[in-house]
Amino acid sequence: MEKLSNYRDRGTQIAPFLPICYTQSPLQNLSGVLFFLLRLPFFVFFVGSYLFLHWLPVGSLVRKAWLWSILGVCGVWWVDLQVEGVRRGSLAQQATKLPGPGNIIVSSCTSPLDAIYLAAIFDPIFTTSFPMTTLVERVSLPTFLWRYFAIPTMCAAEPNRLVSLPELLNQQPNCAIVLFPEATPTNGRGILRFTPALCTVPRATRIFPISIKYSPADITTPLPNTYVKFFWTLLSRPTHCIRVRIAVSIYNNEFDIQTVEHKTAYSRDSAVERLCGVCERCSEALARMGRVKRLNLDITDKIRFVKAWKRRNMV
Repeated sequence: MEKLSNYRDRGTQIAPFLPICYTQSPLQNLSGVLFFLLRLPFFVFFVGSYLFLHWLPVGSLVRKAWLWSILGVCGVWWVDLQVEGVRRGSLAQQATKLPGPGNIIVSSCTSPLDAIYLAAIFDPIFTTSFPMTTLVERVSLPTFLWRYFAIPTMCAAEPNRLVSLPELLNQQPNCAIVLFPEATPTNGRGILRFTPALCTVPRATRIFPISIKYSPADITTPLPNTYVKFFWTLLSRPTHCIRVRIAVSIYNNEFDIQTVEHKTAYSRDSAVERLCGVCERCSEALARMGRVKRLNLDITDKIRFVKAWKRRNMV
């Protein structure tokens, strides 16, 4: 039987696909049941209401208020936000250090709370990237949240929905665009190799790497189909803290985009070897801001890991 240790990064021995679990005392389990039963009705109400409001022509302030209500019900009462190069307490005077319309947000991918928090702050457009193409798929927030629990795939289910990032920026100049270049959730203990979508970002577009981590860290969803565990952990804990770090903006000013696209289309190995420009710098920024290591693993390793995990009857 295949060993799950085969899916550790060989250089660091970090296993980014294994779930994080903490043992609790009987008293903590009892209080967890009480918290879960108390929060569940409010959680169902706010989530169900948001799914209805999401498709209505309401303003972004209404959507943001509803998303913050969801986070509050889940126990997210404290967000530790820090922007690189900005002193604490002076962020209001340096608003240009934050992502805005027409910018790209490159975020770590660990938990559904990633997308909810980003939507509550920036109201952006969400995209999904794939390892075999530089194109991305635009998705709604509910669809993106569902994909945190889905089995990762190498390509889009509907290729005709794929679009390039420059085209999406031209179509939506008044919105920020979120890209999760790891293309699959991890447990937050390392940064996977990126998909090549970032290589097509226009040279004048600002890219903001954002690292999002949680305490406790067991609300991450590195395995698919872990709905029950996630919702139990989310609603049974008294509180969750989100640690957000925003790096200085990066520009894609080192590569010939046409060359990268050609290499990506015909040779994935060549594309990975040549992603030493904006992808490398964004990956380094995420690792630096999250205080984690960069790993020599990617979504293909995650797919193989999920198959090995299933063969061991662990899901």
